[in-house]
Amino acid sequence: MEILKVEKLCKVYGTGEARVEALKHVSFSMQKGEFGAVVGVSGSGKSTLLNCIGGLDEADSGKVFLNGRNIFEMGENERTIFRRQNIGFIFQSFHLIPELTVEQNIIFPLLLDYRKPDQNRVEEILKVLGLANRRKHLPGQLSGGQQQRVAIGRALITRPALVLADEPTGNLDSQSSRDVMELLCKASRYYQQTVLMITHNMNLTVSADRVFCVADGELTELVSPSHAKDSGLSESQDGELAGFESQGGQDKEPAGIDGREKGGAAE
Repeated sequence: MEILKVEKLCKVYGTGEARVEALKHVSFSMQKGEFGAVVGVSGSGKSTLLNCIGGLDEADSGKVFLNGRNIFEMGENERTIFRRQNIGFIFQSFHLIPELTVEQNIIFPLLLDYRKPDQNRVEEILKVLGLANRRKHLPGQLSGGQQQRVAIGRALITRPALVLADEPTGNLDSQSSRDVMELLCKASRYYQQTVLMITHNMNLTVSADRVFCVADGELTELVSPSHAKDSGLSESQDGELAGFESQGGQDKEPAGIDGREKGGAAE
């Protein structure tokens, strides 16, 4: 079952000599339950791609279909509600509400829609994420890895069609990064959840079903992570990507998934 379809997506920043083509006719699709990873160096266009797919940024041309609906044909309010109900976001900065507990942060997207949480699903997510004994803790009482687990739970609670993960391990140590990747893989397999993750670390793509590379705004699919060198990428010892010059400015993390400043509430 096709969940996501991207057709000829284009995005340009600036004009004249400052003009940068962040996305150049990007097209691909994903099926239900697939775990996809998009790799590329900083400034390659991968965050711009994620923001456009998630409806956080407008493309200059092209289409993004989620469950058969073109998000760019929706009005702003309709797209906001559709995004909240159909897309789960995970950012490297967590975006948890500091005054809310672990459990309250996880169920917050449901409360925004005046929906009663399914307590059985809440309990299951807390258990799967290893947070059952920390449900009453505040974000400030958690480690970075634990906070990212909460963010994963928040992304899954609405049973979204698609989970978008923007550098989900960017602020974590090696062990926490492995734990987060294991949880994302488990979510994809256990819940048949479609997940699209962007990263600049090729080591994190090992468990992905499909791996894409963004370079100079163009998207190509790699047969396997080991084929990165064929696309012009190289790795440092810790898996960091190198080999392309940053184009400066097109990879932008949004202020928050509801448009507020960092640390604000999720949709």
